[in-house]
Amino acid sequence: MDKNPITPEGHARLRDELHNLRSVERPAVIQAIATAREHGDLKENAEYHAARDKQSFIEGRVKELEDKLSRAEIIDPTKLAGDRVAFGATVKLSNSQTNEESVYRILGADEADLSQGTISVTSPLAKSLLGKEAGDEVKVRMPGGDRVYEVLEVSFKSS
Repeated sequence: MDKNPITPEGHARLRDELHNLRSVERPAVIQAIATAREHGDLKENAEYHAARDKQSFIEGRVKELEDKLSRAEIIDPTKLAGDRVAFGATVKLSNSQTNEESVYRILGADEADLSQGTISVTSPLAKSLLGKEAGDEVKVRMPGGDRVYEVLEVSFKSS
């Protein structure tokens, strides 16, 4: 069973979502199913089928969150330091072909959001960067082809 690295904030978000599903969403869908049953014939009852579909989704998501939380390895990046890229690091890169600079924060798969500048520790780019330090050049095999980046800066700071 693989560990799931996650920040304390990411862990709290997953825990809050699980709590909401268990205490708000699940009881609401159970009530919706009960109400739909009162309307009679279940074979042609769209409300009943929609509520059952939603219940199935909720139960699946609850199991998924329980699994992720049971495998969670909480790592607080604010307590980390160093010159090498690791989980929680914010990395400033320069694309060697275009000289375009970009900044990414390496987080767990459940926290990655490219639009927010965060990438998963399991992504091809992050895997290539792990263990590197400022000044290192990294060749990354990406879906769109190989790219070469230079690591300009590595820091550990809070979001």
